[in-house]
Amino acid sequence: MRIVSLLPSSTEVVCRLGYEKNLVGRSHECDYPLTVHKLPICSEPKFDPSQGSSRDIDQQVKTIVAESLSVYRIHTDKLKELAPDIIITQDHCEVCAVSVSDVKAAVCTWLKSQPKIVTLSSNNLDDIWKSFVLVAEAFGEPQKGQELIRQCQNQMLAISKKAKAIGECPSILCIEWFDPLMAAGNWIPEFIDMLGAKNAFGHAGEHSPIITWDDVMKKDPDIIVNMPCGWDIKRSLNEIKVLTDQSGWKNLKAVKNGQVYITDGHQYFNRPGPRLVDSLEILAEIMYPKHFHFGHHGPGWQKLD
Repeated sequence: MRIVSLLPSSTEVVCRLGYEKNLVGRSHECDYPLTVHKLPICSEPKFDPSQGSSRDIDQQVKTIVAESLSVYRIHTDKLKELAPDIIITQDHCEVCAVSVSDVKAAVCTWLKSQPKIVTLSSNNLDDIWKSFVLVAEAFGEPQKGQELIRQCQNQMLAISKKAKAIGECPSILCIEWFDPLMAAGNWIPEFIDMLGAKNAFGHAGEHSPIITWDDVMKKDPDIIVNMPCGWDIKRSLNEIKVLTDQSGWKNLKAVKNGQVYITDGHQYFNRPGPRLVDSLEILAEIMYPKHFHFGHHGPGWQKLD
């Protein structure tokens, strides 16, 4: 069995299920576990996301999508050369990763046997659990997917019970993009509920909403957690002045109380895979530092000075 994964999260699922040896190709964003770096890359973005501000990136993406084009380019010749039996992709977001339409377009001219395309859609935690089973079913072992779900859910439940027993209930704003300003949606509101906190913006199962600074000032959250999509801590720190230069920033309760944080959104919060358990742990450490110590401080999150 030969597998090409075009999603960072599905690559992690494949590896956790014990099929890393069957991976023959990956997307340009698949970078964990580190051992997958040796695999051939089968995709690339149509612009350099490492360059430009959050506003520049947003405009480039919107321009491409407005022309009914994909944000990504599949290396069709490489994909054909690798001759996968299974290709894993997604239909959740045309911006986040290579989509099923991209994959179908890439393989439609193949004359030999067509690979099986496994399409994942992760709008909330239930969808994410289902995606684990879909991947495992493609390998003929759905029970392995169910076991992975149980492991993740049990870890999350233990964290949730402990957090809710604390009884503090802080209000929290999770920021998924700086400019335009976007609050985190999808599964992040579920995390906040699990931890017994109040979510300032965003709804479970819905895409991240655009908000205004007036909205933020009115809500005045106790804690602000930055988790820009696709960015690590260093990249976020380089762009953070987009937030800190805003009028009224210093008057926010979270700022005055030193409760503003930067996380590695790329490795954790934006990636609907098994390490969402780590993401919940990070939020627990941030929100209740006297009660949770998982060791994520530093590489996973930092307090904004």
